[in-house]
Parts: sequence; C-alpha cells; structure tokens
Amino acid sequence: MAELSLSPRALYEEVAELLRQRIFNRELTPGCWIDELKLAEEYGISRTPLREALKVLATEGLVTMKVRRGAYVTEVSDSDLADVYHLLALLESDAAGVVAAKATPEQLQELQTLHNELEKAVDKRDRFFEINEAFHTRLLEIANNRWRDQMVADLRKVMKLNRHNSLLKNGRIEESLAEHGALMAALKARDAAAAAQRMREHFNNGLQAAA
Repeated sequence: MAELSLSPRALYEEVAELLRQRIFNRELTPGCWIDELKLAEEYGISRTPLREALKVLATEGLVTMKVRRGAYVTEVSDSDLADVYHLLALLESDAAGVVAAKATPEQLQELQTLHNELEKAVDKRDRFFEINEAFHTRLLEIANNRWRDQMVADLRKVMKLNRHNSLLKNGRIEESLAEHGALMAALKARDAAAAAQRMREHFNNGLQAAA
C-alpha cells in the first residue's frame, strides 16, 4: 500500500476523514467491526489518534461504540432513515423559505445555473449526485444559518450510510429533477410557503424511494 501523507492539522482529524471516506465508499460497510490494531498499523500511527478519530465519527453517527466490543460502522434501520429524512425535510424546507424571501437575484441565478447543470446530467448518475449535493449545499449557504448547516451536514452523513440511495431507484433521478424544477419556480416567484412545501415533498418522495 502507498504511504499515506498526513497533513499538519490534528492527526485524529485527518484519520477521521480517511475513515469517513472509506465508510462512504463502502470499504468499511455498515455493521462491520473496525479493527483498530490493523488500521493503526496501516496508517503508521498509535491507537490514541485512531480512537479519537472514532469518537468524532461516533458523534457524527457514522460509528457505533459498543462496550467491550469496540467500534462498528453504524447500520441504518428503516426507522433511522425515516427520522433522518424527517429532520432534513424540516431543516431544508425552512431554508428554502428563507431563500425565497431573502435571496438576491444573483443568488437565485446561482441556483438556477446548478439546476440547469442537473438537467444536463440526468444520464450521468455520479455527476447528477455531485450537482444535486452542490445545489442543496448552496441553498443552505444562501439561507445563512450555520447551526442549521451543521445539523444538515451531520444528518446527510448518516443518510449516506443507506445502502439503497433514493436516487438509485429506477426513474427517481427524473422525478428528483422535476421536484427541483418545481422548487426553483417557487423560489423565483418569491413564494416562501410554496418553496418550503416543494422541499418537504422532495424529501418525502426521496424517503419513499430509499425505503
């Protein structure tokens, strides 16, 4: 294995990011035991920064610590997934309402540009995922509430643990694109209530596809 080059930032933070990406890439799958000794040897570090990194991931919900059994990649139950989607719908619908009411014309154009890119990426699944996430991230940035942003970021990490991403369902990408189009129409109409409703519907439909 190629030698890893760790950045000057806190070692445990760097290790946490390495493990986070391995979890998202399914190298460490939901329910699997995390072999601390093996990982510490692989990264060329002591177990102390590794354990600190696992604590970070446990706080994010990506790892579950079990007494006398160690750390495991979190398994997301149907109930967990429903709870995550419910909270995301509340938080992001609120953000959509704020954006409809307060965004500048330039900011709305940024979202429209991302939506246009989504339309071009319908047949490119990975690219669609990337732009979709960028759209939601930019909408939250425009709404400008860092506490909401942090909660959404943590919830989305847990959502990524789901083996059956909603956008993988046949026809879901096209449905999602149409929902984004309806959201954009409400945003451009400056209709805060409609924008919030369109975002709630978007997450409700996403949950049904992911279940």
